[in-house]
Amino acid sequence: EAPYNVILVAAAARGVPPALIEQLADGGRMVIPVSVGPDQPQDLRVYVRRGSEVSYRSMFPVLFVPLRTG
Repeated sequence: EAPYNVILVAAAARGVPPALIEQLADGGRMVIPVSVGPDQPQDLRVYVRRGSEVSYRSMFPVLFVPLRTG
């Protein structure tokens, strides 16, 4: 059950789903590929939550299947 210390997403999102951020524990990390534009590689990002603040660090370009909605 949430909150989670680590969330690993194995599909590319167009943005970070707010529901995933809400489930991240204080001090928790989320690794997620994020689409930055059509016909471009995705950006693998590591998000960290510290209190109410969330920041991310870009790691490197990747290619994942798209995250499905619903």
